[in-house]
Amino acid sequence: MTFSLIGRCAKTGQFGMVVSSSSPAVAARCAHVRPGVGAVASQNVTDPALGPLLLDALEKGFSATEALALVTAGRDHIDYRQLMVIDVQGRTALHSGRHVLGTWGTAAGSNCAAGGNLLANDSVPQAMVDSFERSEGDLAERLMQALEAGLAAGGEAGPVYSAGLKVADRLSWPLVDLRLDWCERPIEALRAAWAVYAPQAQAYVQRAENPSVAPSYGVPGDE
Repeated sequence: MTFSLIGRCAKTGQFGMVVSSSSPAVAARCAHVRPGVGAVASQNVTDPALGPLLLDALEKGFSATEALALVTAGRDHIDYRQLMVIDVQGRTALHSGRHVLGTWGTAAGSNCAAGGNLLANDSVPQAMVDSFERSEGDLAERLMQALEAGLAAGGEAGPVYSAGLKVADRLSWPLVDLRLDWCERPIEALRAAWAVYAPQAQAYVQRAENPSVAPSYGVPGDE
C-alpha cells in the first residue's frame, strides 16, 4: 500500500525519506530519520517501533546490514514487514518478508534505497532510485522528485491518499516534516506544501538558534 525512498546527501550529511500510500497518515508510521545516524522506512503491514530500533542500532555503530540483521533476527511477524535502512556512510540494507502485499519491489542506489508494495508494477522503486541519482541540490527537493518519479512510473495499483516528506539535518528536530494525511492528490499537495516551506526552512532554524538575527515573522505586531 506504499512506495517510498530513503536517502542521504553526501555533501551535507542530511538524511530523509519520502513516502506515499493509499492508507491514511502514512508518514506518521513509516518515516524515521535521525540526524547524524540514518534513515529507515518501516512499511507494508507496518510496525512503527522497528524504525527507532533500527536507528538505535545504527547509532551504536552498526552498519545498515548489521542493524537490519540484529533487529529482524527471530522477531515475531517479520515476514509481514518491508524495511529499508541507510547508514551514516550511505550504505543500505533491505528486507521484504514473504507476506509483503501484492506486487512489490525494492531497489538500491548511491546513497538511497526505494521500495513499495501493492504497486502498479515492480519497476516503481528503480524509477525512484534513478531519479534520486540523477538529481542534485537540496535533499528534500531530490526526495520530492523521486516520489513524483515513482508516481509517474505507476505508483500504487490504486489511488494514493497520504504522503510525507521528512529530513533530518544537524538539529535534534527535523529540518523538514511535511505530511498530507488524507486528501485526493497528496503528492501534488505535498509538492505545494514544500514549495511554500522551502524558502522559509532556514529562517525557522535561525529563530530556534538565535531569534535576534532571524528574519522578521511577517505577522501583525512584528515591528
